[in-house]
Amino acid sequence: MKQALAATAQGLRTVVSDVADGFFEITHNGFALLGLATVFAAIALVARPDLRQSGEEQLMGWLQSRRPVPEAPLVDLEPSAIERTTAALPQDLPKQQAAVAYWLSKKYRVAAEPLSVLVAEAYDLGKRTKLDPTLILAIVAVESSFNPFAQSHVGAQGLMQVMTRVHGDKYEPAGGTLTAFDPVTNMRVGVKVLMECISRAGSIEGGLRYYVGAANLPDDGGYAAKVMAEHERLRQVAGGRNVPTTAPALRVQQPAAPAAAPATTTDAKTGPEGGQKVAMVAADS
Repeated sequence: MKQALAATAQGLRTVVSDVADGFFEITHNGFALLGLATVFAAIALVARPDLRQSGEEQLMGWLQSRRPVPEAPLVDLEPSAIERTTAALPQDLPKQQAAVAYWLSKKYRVAAEPLSVLVAEAYDLGKRTKLDPTLILAIVAVESSFNPFAQSHVGAQGLMQVMTRVHGDKYEPAGGTLTAFDPVTNMRVGVKVLMECISRAGSIEGGLRYYVGAANLPDDGGYAAKVMAEHERLRQVAGGRNVPTTAPALRVQQPAAPAAAPATTTDAKTGPEGGQKVAMVAADS
């Protein structure tokens, strides 16, 4: 019995040993064949660049096909959008202009970057028209608090609240009345109207009364005083003074009678009930 068991065990060991040797031989030969195939493939690719290029294209195609498809964006952005942006870095402005931009930004809670463009534009307009740029900015502050899309109940629009339906001809060189909502264009048209008002009145304070439409009224609602007060604060800021900010100036209510419609009398400067609204009616040639 013992001899039979020993013979059986010996037979099993022999079988296991033979299987292991066979597996080793097959694996060894398989790796050898794989290595040879790799070598031959490399030699063929070196010798035939066209095959290498074809293989690379097929491999890249296979990899691309296995990439997950990205979800399409809901809104496409345009790389050229920066060309339409009305904004600039305030630190790029001259020191005086940068101080004004930061002060207005803090007071009126408007980003300093778009304000920088408006401040630079005001200084450029002031240089060309001999107006103090801080006066231009003070009018913008009182009229719209630097909201380029502001519109009054009588139809005054934009930063400087120009009556677009009256001064539409001034917007034509820029492309039409819709440019009233372009902040830079609105400032340029507003300054043209302001210069006409000052020229007609003979003084800045009188021109402001014309601008708000109260030249022939006993009271302008404090409009000129508010503009001049803000003008003085901005002058101090531009001069390097530390001027505290206060609550933004409230929009001055325009006189109801002259604001109702453009002048209908033979005198283009006189409104329906004696009030003068130069910002609403076409200026004299």
